[in-house]
Amino acid sequence: MDVIALLAQAPERAALILDVDGTLAPIVPRPEEAAVPAETRAELERLAGRYRLLAFVSGRTGEDARRIVGVDGAAYVGVHGLELEPDAENWREPLRELASADWPWGEVEDKGLTISLHYRNADDEEAAVARAQEIAMQADELGLRPRFGRKVLEVRPPVDADKGTAIHALVREAGVRRALFAGDDTTDLDAFRGLREAGLELAVCVAVASAEGPPELQEEADLVLGGTEELLELLREL
Repeated sequence: MDVIALLAQAPERAALILDVDGTLAPIVPRPEEAAVPAETRAELERLAGRYRLLAFVSGRTGEDARRIVGVDGAAYVGVHGLELEPDAENWREPLRELASADWPWGEVEDKGLTISLHYRNADDEEAAVARAQEIAMQADELGLRPRFGRKVLEVRPPVDADKGTAIHALVREAGVRRALFAGDDTTDLDAFRGLREAGLELAVCVAVASAEGPPELQEEADLVLGGTEELLELLREL
């Protein structure tokens, strides 16, 4: 029996934990335009009533993730798990300082506990990346942690919290023995690690692949999908 069938066989003992952007919602030029397709939302609503835990762990705030996904009866954890860590609150001021940096290439997302500088729509991507590298160095000097993702620089507090620690907390609180996580970007490698270190009898790591995604994600995954539409097909099997 394959791992997906094992999850579906005992949903009362299992958790489904999903990233949002690039996994459920297709990547779009502007983050505020992202949306989970109606077909996908319908499957998620079905799964919320079937599994012990349905959760979404996102780089967005939890509130914004809830708005995008729009499914009741699920857990939402935002800002890559930082919303679960009180120590992260101490870093709002230096993050706010970086959020005001000169950045003419796209949106600066100030999520309070992280900032994200997007350059997907930059006319001169080389210049945008060079400026992002300068800001990353400034972040280092402030004691913050910069990290590049899919056409974005994200800066976060030096707090040992990430998608992995969030997933560990979610599965422990839910008391599940089996779980699946699906994601598409660099921070989802943390989620893979957290799921595998949670002491479960079955941990399934799914990569939603793209040309922009990190190759390590596919290397570390148990299952690789070709995009958000293939993720929808997987949800239907669950």
